[in-house]
Amino acid sequence: MRAKIGLLGGTFDPPHLGHLIIAQEALTALKLDEVWFIPVYTPPHKTRKYMASPEERLEMTKRAVIDNAQFHVSAIELERKGPSYTIDTVKALRAKRPEAQFHFIIGGDMAEQLHTWKDIEELKQMLTFTIAERPGFQAQVRDGDAFQYIEVPQLSISSTMIRQRQEMGRNLRYIVPDSVREFIEERELYG
Repeated sequence: MRAKIGLLGGTFDPPHLGHLIIAQEALTALKLDEVWFIPVYTPPHKTRKYMASPEERLEMTKRAVIDNAQFHVSAIELERKGPSYTIDTVKALRAKRPEAQFHFIIGGDMAEQLHTWKDIEELKQMLTFTIAERPGFQAQVRDGDAFQYIEVPQLSISSTMIRQRQEMGRNLRYIVPDSVREFIEERELYG
């Protein structure tokens, strides 16, 4: 039987409960065997003050998923270094796990931009895109694109909001896992 694996890529700066809820809902709704969190090395279009290092983002992601045996973290893009394209990552993962059926989990906002991704038509043949809607946003995808959709409890949590709260000295409890919050405080991340 083919393993069904969900892939959730992102900056994870920091990972938060919204990421975990999306992963869990995908795991349940799609009857996945596992969900792999894949932190990017160089986030596209995301350079900012107080950005956590790739190593710190990897560690926070590992801490965020430690309590779920079906959640795993892949450092594939961090090991590659530099900018990464999803097509390259998926090809490498398929080479390691040719029997696996991959589902790439994205937010509705990303679905509208898929047509700009490198080798998107080839990528669509290699995996299934699963769209998780974000609060106040419904994907407007191009005609002819076939996607799976999952319903996700709507939380208005973003990594940007978390970084701003940390910079202002506000509470992060119940927004990020305690282990991530402790890491942020220990390392004095985000200003």
